[in-house]
Amino acid sequence: MASQEIEALTQALARLPGLGPRSARRAVLHLMKRREAALRPLLRALERVNETLSVCSACGNVDTSDPCTVCADPRRDDRLLCVVEEVSDLWALDRSRLFPGRFHVLGGRLSALEGVRPEDLGIDRLIGRVAAGGIDEVVLAMNATLEGQTTAHYLAERLEAFPVRVTQLAHGLPVGGELDYLDEGTLAQALRARRPVA
Repeated sequence: MASQEIEALTQALARLPGLGPRSARRAVLHLMKRREAALRPLLRALERVNETLSVCSACGNVDTSDPCTVCADPRRDDRLLCVVEEVSDLWALDRSRLFPGRFHVLGGRLSALEGVRPEDLGIDRLIGRVAAGGIDEVVLAMNATLEGQTTAHYLAERLEAFPVRVTQLAHGLPVGGELDYLDEGTLAQALRARRPVA
């Protein structure tokens, strides 16, 4: 039986995404066995992040500086703006190194069931950024869910008043995907977005 402190650590880790009670126990045992090599560096890293963590006032990213490292990058194209639901979406797109522009994090998506309204998201900040000028294209990188597509449609309507090109990420067949394993919605979207063979 573990002490209350070790059990509290295990329960705290178990609340993290991707970790259940068993994985959390294994992580705690690993940290305790390798106290100097694993536990102390983890504690120092957590303390440093805790002291410097902030939300970027420009895009809504979470980083240890404001503006964040993505917004501070002078190589970014200011004319391109990619709108995402969550910080994790920004990180995924940025990790791919395929989008050269700036980002805007909404902080969620519209959802009638969950009571998330436009004023609950960073939509007004987005409209303000577009209204300020200098943006040629807004890429709506919403998730391919009903709520994500509802949010994209709402944003497209709000952005109609501005002289910007509004685009959306393509949806359909994943690379390496087999038709037999795909759901009907993915197949339908892939058929609608079909293009000529080059």
